Amino acid sequence: MSGSLFASADGPWAEGLSAGTVLLHGWACAGEIALCAAVEAVLRQSPLRGMVTPGGQRMSVTTASCGDWGWVSDRRGYRYSAVDPDSGQPWPAMPDPLRELARGAAAEAGFAGFDPDACLINCYLPGARMGLHQDKDERDFKAPIVSVSLGLPAVFLLGGLRRADPSARILLQHGDVLVWGGPDRMRFHGVQPVKPGCHPLLGERRINLTFRKAR
Repeated sequence: MSGSLFASADGPWAEGLSAGTVLLHGWACAGEIALCAAVEAVLRQSPLRGMVTPGGQRMSVTTASCGDWGWVSDRRGYRYSAVDPDSGQPWPAMPDPLRELARGAAAEAGFAGFDPDACLINCYLPGARMGLHQDKDERDFKAPIVSVSLGLPAVFLLGGLRRADPSARILLQHGDVLVWGGPDRMRFHGVQPVKPGCHPLLGERRINLTFRKAR
C-alpha cells in the first residue's frame, strides 16, 4: 500500500483490519457525484429487482449488476449469468468510474492487478439486511472482493472462515471501501439491518457496489 492514505485523518485513510482486509475510509468520496451518476445510468438499463433464495425466501435487498457477468439468485441456486434474466439482454457495461475505483482501491489495499468483470449493485432501504455468507460463486478465489458503501451508513459483520466464528462489527459510512482477499477471501460476512435516515445524494437508501472477478 502507498503511504499517502495514512498522511492525514482529515481525508481518506486506510485501516488494516487483518492480514487480508483493509478499510479505506472515505476513498470514494472524491468521486461520489460521478459514481452515483454511473450507478443511476446502469439502473436505467437494468433496474433493481427483488431476488429469492434457492429456498424461496425473498431477499430484503434489491439487486442489479453490470459488467461481463451478473450475479443472480432463484430457486435454481446462486450463480453468475452473462445476461440479465429479466430482459434476456447482456448486463450493462461496467462504467469507467466504477471500474477505476475498484482497481485503485484494490491496489491501495495490496491487491495490484485486480480487474473486475462483475459489479453487484445492492440497494438497502431502512430495515434491509444481509445474512452471513461467503462469496464463493466465483471460478477461483485469487482475486479480492472490493465493496463500496454509498448513502446511508451500515454495520458490516466480518466473521471468520466458519459460520460459527464470532463477527466483528464495522461501521461503514458513505464513501468507505472495504477490501478483503488472500487469507481472508473466504471470510463470512453480512450487514445488520440498515437504520432509517436520509443521505444528501441518495436519500433514504444505502447502495453497495461489490466488485468481483467472476471468471
